[in-house]
Amino acid sequence: MAKLVVVGTSLGGLAALTTLLNALPKGFSAPVAIVQHRTKATDDSLMRLLAAQSPVPVVEPDDKDPLEPGRIYLAPADYHLLIERESLALSTGVPRNFARPSIDVLFESAADAFGAEVTGVVLTGSNHDGAAGSRYIKAHGGRVMVEDPVSAHCGTMPAAAIAATSVDAVLPLAELCARLFAT
Repeated sequence: MAKLVVVGTSLGGLAALTTLLNALPKGFSAPVAIVQHRTKATDDSLMRLLAAQSPVPVVEPDDKDPLEPGRIYLAPADYHLLIERESLALSTGVPRNFARPSIDVLFESAADAFGAEVTGVVLTGSNHDGAAGSRYIKAHGGRVMVEDPVSAHCGTMPAAAIAATSVDAVLPLAELCARLFAT
């Protein structure tokens, strides 16, 4: 089992994240960090919706919050979420792939901090964010799982990740969740 799971999604992400969190087993211990593309004017309603679906706490972290097991960390609107070995960092650095928060930024920082102990998950989305980050995770010995572009709400982002690197699994969302959370 991974020591850290990082998830990226965009268009169609609310439904995909709801499915993912509903599949999360009670007592799942690895921290999960999520980037969902959203505008800077977005409030905390996404966090509240996801928290209602999750058997573990969902929070929007503050800069330098500790990285704790059994928690879901949702990148705040208009901030990159970065992983450090024992904490999280927020950044207002330039957008990547037209996005802040950026999936690539999350994935790359996770690979730097956790190497082979990280699993990256690319879900539905309409741009190429997550492709470079997936390649980076694989280059650092981690695992990458991708929602099947054919069954995804928008297959562009999953297809870009598949084209960028040799992913470990390409599965419809329900099967991806089952494999991700298998013990």
